[in-house]
Amino acid sequence: MAQREAVLRLDGQWARIRSGAAHATPEESERLLGELIGALREPARTDAECAARLGLRLGDLAARRFAAGDRAGALAALEEGLHHGQQAAGHAPEYARWYARSLINQGVWLAWPLSDGGRLPRYPLGEAGESGPAPMERAAGERARDLTRAAVEVWAGLDQHDPVNRRGLAQAKVFLGDRLAELGFAADAVAWAVDAEAGFRRLLLDGPGPEEAQEAEEALDHIGRQLELRLRFLGFDSLAGLRADGLLPERLLPQAVVAAFVQGVPEPAIATRLGLDPDQVATMLEVTPWVAVWRIEVRGVDGLWTVQPPPWQGGTEVRNRTAADVGDELVRGFTASTAYPGEAGRWRVRVWWHAEGDPAGARFRLVIGPDAATGTPS
Repeated sequence: MAQREAVLRLDGQWARIRSGAAHATPEESERLLGELIGALREPARTDAECAARLGLRLGDLAARRFAAGDRAGALAALEEGLHHGQQAAGHAPEYARWYARSLINQGVWLAWPLSDGGRLPRYPLGEAGESGPAPMERAAGERARDLTRAAVEVWAGLDQHDPVNRRGLAQAKVFLGDRLAELGFAADAVAWAVDAEAGFRRLLLDGPGPEEAQEAEEALDHIGRQLELRLRFLGFDSLAGLRADGLLPERLLPQAVVAAFVQGVPEPAIATRLGLDPDQVATMLEVTPWVAVWRIEVRGVDGLWTVQPPPWQGGTEVRNRTAADVGDELVRGFTASTAYPGEAGRWRVRVWWHAEGDPAGARFRLVIGPDAATGTPS
């Protein structure tokens, strides 16, 4: 008992340093954390609170290792922490919350290589992309998805009358959507994000305190941006499926209509499958812009492709035009320009929505010239 109390006092001392309530040099805090983790190991074998706290402190160690650039060391510490957290999770709701947050953290760090500097998917097309993640990165991303799904299940198993648990569940769904987007499952990512959005809106209706309200608003802003971006990578069948399942919010309908039209879906089909009047579709297309980004490349005698200078590489905001409309105009303009390599030359056009990316994500692709399927998207 005395040993347990001494360990918990040491944990309290670390908690004060961690929160900034007490000061320690980096060397002192490193030493204290190492001492605390060592002291917790033995009682954690039989004591749920010590096991739960050991899971937390291994998470703290992982954060320090990650900040120092030691990703492998961070993941190893978190993996060990998850073992202890799972051991304690069934003994108290608070321990279950700690465990769920650790699952999410492990997922974030495992999936780190799958996101860019802006925390957006580096390979949003998944296996359909032409330049997808390395097999090890994809395997880590799949493990991250599974861990995050487990966190959703932990939160969902807690008392949902408690707003802390409802907020945790909504947050976990946001993270699951992010992990799915990184693997290229855009439709599933949208569905989970919409579910999370509904959860945060219900929390706001409950009249939370200022801090909780701000947190919910920030989460809603994040979800809103992610949803708008993810719609760009959905085929029309996916968009229609989300609409039929009630997972396409009204405010995103103009974006969904544009997404379908950019792909070349006729207006009557858009109206029918998204449950809209034809006049609504026409109005949405008229007032909702999208950014067309293009690149024309010419293949040299050495077989290498050379990007042509502006105006053959650039972008502009357009309305009521498909990607094929933009591409066809580029083809006509380039053919009449001095940059045109002639009928014996080989060149290609790509048009993306919003930003250049994976060639497979181009909404219009055409290769023209000898041995090319002239007039056929490629």
